[in-house]
This record gives sequence, C-alpha cells and structure tokens, in this order.
Amino acid sequence: MTQQNHLRGVLLASSACILWGISGVAASTLFINNPHLTAMWLTQVRMISAGLILLVWGMVAGKHPFKIWHHRHAAWTAVSYGLLGLIPVQLCYFEAVRVGNAPIATIIQFLGPFIISIYYFLFKHVTPGRIELIGMIMAFIGTLLIVTHGHLNSLAISPVILFWGGLSAIGVATNTLIPRTILPKYGALTVTGWGLLIAGLFLTLLQPMWRVHLTITWPQLGLLIVIILLGTVAPFLMFARSLSDILPTTASLMDAFEPLAATIFSITFLNVQLTSFDFIGGLLIILAVMALSLNTHKMLHFLRRRRAHSSS
Repeated sequence: MTQQNHLRGVLLASSACILWGISGVAASTLFINNPHLTAMWLTQVRMISAGLILLVWGMVAGKHPFKIWHHRHAAWTAVSYGLLGLIPVQLCYFEAVRVGNAPIATIIQFLGPFIISIYYFLFKHVTPGRIELIGMIMAFIGTLLIVTHGHLNSLAISPVILFWGGLSAIGVATNTLIPRTILPKYGALTVTGWGLLIAGLFLTLLQPMWRVHLTITWPQLGLLIVIILLGTVAPFLMFARSLSDILPTTASLMDAFEPLAATIFSITFLNVQLTSFDFIGGLLIILAVMALSLNTHKMLHFLRRRRAHSSS
C-alpha cells in the first residue's frame, strides 16, 4: 500500500461521508415536508434506482457486471452485502432520521467503527491497544451524554431513535467488512450496484412500494434525486473504491465527516436545535473513533505478517 494510494482512499472515503451527511439532511427535509413518506419507501426507491444506475454504468464501461454470478462465493457475498450490509446502513439510518433528526442519527451510527474493532479482536485476534480502550470509554461516555443529557435516571432521546441508530451502526460494520474480499476482482461498480439492487428488491418483496400512495411535489422530487445521485450513487461508489486502498477501520474513521456535515447543514437549513450535551457527546465519539486510526498501521502490519506466515 503506497502513500499515494492511502491518501486516495482517505479522500474518497471522507468525501463519501460528507455526501452521506448531506443525504441525511435531505431525507430529514423530505420527512418533515411529507408526513406520509416512509423510510421503507425512500430506501427502496433509493436502492433500486441507484443500483440500476451503477450496473448500467458498469456495462457501458465494460466491467461485465454479470460475471459476479459465475462464482458461487462472489454471488453469495454480493447477496450478503446487500441484505446484511446495505439494508441496515440505509433503512435503519433513515428510520432513525425519521423519528429523530439527522445529526443524532449519524452520531449514533458513528459508533460503527468500534464494532469493526471488536470484529478484528474476535476473529483476527488483533488485541485492542491502550488508545483503543480509552477510545471505547470516551465513546461510551459520549453516547451516555447524548442519550441521557446528564440525567442517568431518564432518557433524553426516544429509545426508538437509539434502536434504529444502533442497528445502523452495526450496518456500518457489515457494510464495510462484507464486500472487501470481492471488490478487487469485480470492482465497486459491480459490487455496489448488485448490492443496492438486491437490497432494494428484497425490501420491495416485504412491502411493495407501488402500494404506497404518495403525492410528491417538484421540490421534493429534486430532493429525492439528490438522495439517489449525490447521496447514494456517488458516495457508495467512492466508499467502496476506498476499501481497495485503506483498511476498513481507516475508511470508517472518515465517517467523522458525516455527523459534522449533517450537523452543520441541519442547523443551517433546518434550524435543528442541539444541546450542549449533544455537542460534547458527539465530539467525544468523534475523537474516540479517531483514536482507532492510531492503531491502523499496527493492525495492517499484523495481518500482513500473519498472511505471509500462513502462505510460507
């Protein structure tokens, strides 16, 4: 991994997260202006539209997206990516935005990198360092401040927000880890395109979106297009591409830009009011996740050394 590739991966992942933050604010605006709009419907439209766009783009670019179905492992990985990665990271996040607001939803979702760290500890036997342990304590305190606003005997936010936000945090981990093995061979266009389409079609089987009767105004249609193109096609492609250059923990570290972007745009355009506890708690979580990056090179060296030892 060269320094140039690492920088490219960081820039791609951070830019993707900024666009996701903007997408969350756009979705929050839609939910406010159209009470009949559901997170399920918005996720279905977003996934199917974006998935088709990416797959057509892949065919035009000569990526041969259907080749992924010629290999059982790759096919199952694509299906798992869609169902276990993309559905929780999108549907659960939109549900948290709908019942709460974009900044709080993205801050809770930002706990995803710690789930990735736990995964590496349990399955890759990478022991958390002192910095990581301190980071976990900081993240716990930050989450506690957001959830209770300093009053430990009561909740300051709805348990429903915490539930959907927690599931979206798990989605961050699965969305990052699952497609990593097939991305180098099949590319981000193919993997992300099929993942989005599979996830969207699966949700449509559960609840057909054509049975939902909605009246969409032109401004709302514009926001929907922003969510599909700038909030889905571009960032998922950029984030998936970044995983070829950087570790999942490093990529998820860039998620810091998502709550920052969501907070700035929500305060500016939606007049969302956040308390000092929200700001302090969010800052603690962001700093805690940043601490994970200090162990990135150690983890990469360990995995490479173990891989070299197993192949010798």
